Amino acid sequence: MKKTAIQVRNLSAGYNNQAIMEDLCFDIQSGEIFVILGGSGCGKSTVLKHMIGLVPPVAGQVFIHGQDMVTARGKARNNLLQKIGVAFQSGALFGSMTVLENIMLPLKEYTDLPPDAIETIARVKLGLVDLTQGAFLLPDELSGGMRKRAAIARAMALDPSILFLDEPSAGLDPLTSASLDRLILELSASLGITFVIVTHELESIIAIADNTIMLEKETRGIIAMGPPKELKEDKSNPYVYNFFNRSPEPGNPKPGNLETKK
Repeated sequence: MKKTAIQVRNLSAGYNNQAIMEDLCFDIQSGEIFVILGGSGCGKSTVLKHMIGLVPPVAGQVFIHGQDMVTARGKARNNLLQKIGVAFQSGALFGSMTVLENIMLPLKEYTDLPPDAIETIARVKLGLVDLTQGAFLLPDELSGGMRKRAAIARAMALDPSILFLDEPSAGLDPLTSASLDRLILELSASLGITFVIVTHELESIIAIADNTIMLEKETRGIIAMGPPKELKEDKSNPYVYNFFNRSPEPGNPKPGNLETKK
């Protein structure tokens, strides 16, 4: 039986005490590929920022392997942050550093390993994302897909058990996006990494996700949760069904509230 990697409890996410999403509750199991989805501007990336501790919540808790990200301070918080890795939508690579130097940076900052060991580990991470040939390139010299892979390699530098990916397929052509999907599946299968992915790319969601939650702007909450292939076939909520099947209907039907699941 899988252990729970992340528990989100009564999370209200927003800025300056103004909630964009309210009272979110969901669990993510270890080794799962979990997708947070929804329409543009619904608050997907905002929820992710709260889950990684980048923004304090208006209310609620986020537990990473049983430890509360919201209340953790000092050394306990640093230890908790090293259990997760984050690849932002833009890649957020340092432009003055080579790809290899970008991967080495977290190892230099958070370990006491000698330089040769740090470089070896960084090269291994690049190998995992099939980017060995780009080690000495600068970020501006990389294609969009290569930047995404480099960002994932850096996120894996400290061997986190959980990786958060914000819109990994954004701006990529279909073939590059499919290649990135395969990489995520391979890393999940070979390393047992738990993935939390923010996206609205339906093909990627269906291809890789074990479970999803769907956020909606008007209700400011979760309107659907479960395996995406099941949600795609479930006609009980017309808004969710139309979203997954890309079939908008006349009248723009309002999304319904998700009933609390015990």
